[in-house]
Amino acid sequence: MKAMLMATYTPAGLKGLMSGSDRKAAVEASLSQVGATLINVEFTRGVWDVLVTAEFPDGNSLIGTTMAFESSGAFEATDYLEIIDLPDVVTAANKAAGSYTPAG
Repeated sequence: MKAMLMATYTPAGLKGLMSGSDRKAAVEASLSQVGATLINVEFTRGVWDVLVTAEFPDGNSLIGTTMAFESSGAFEATDYLEIIDLPDVVTAANKAAGSYTPAG
């Protein structure tokens, strides 16, 4: 499953960035421990400081990675979004809608 992790750094985390720490390598090392593959790391301006796009083997590895990142103390907020294949979702929705009977 492909997902995007979003995070906002704490002041201490920002100091670490300023010291020249290789965050891409750190993220890749962490992801590899749960069988995930890094697709991209981007730093942004706005609510989120960093966006990580990765391929995860399952939802547990995605949620566990998010928990590990947030519990590190480097982030004040984290979240994740599962990236979906809309045509596949629409196909499933149409199958379910065709057999669903509402109450009443």
